[in-house]
Amino acid sequence: MKRKHTKTLELLFAHPTSANVKWKDVEALLKELGAQVAEREGSRVVVKLFGQIRVCHRPHPSPSMDKGAVVDIRNWLAENGVKP
Repeated sequence: MKRKHTKTLELLFAHPTSANVKWKDVEALLKELGAQVAEREGSRVVVKLFGQIRVCHRPHPSPSMDKGAVVDIRNWLAENGVKP
């Protein structure tokens, strides 16, 4: 895994939860883990990973994810054995 993806993973698992996690970095990390990412209506994004399908919301107008979305991604990764 590239250093950039490792930093993103560390930021996702940081406590307290960071409000400075960029969606494009998380999307790149998920793709590195083998995810298939597809655009949907509006700002929805479908992520297929770990044999599961998740619908995420691409943040706008700010590129940073809200803390709730960060916690959801963190929990999903942790449940599937991905940790920094």
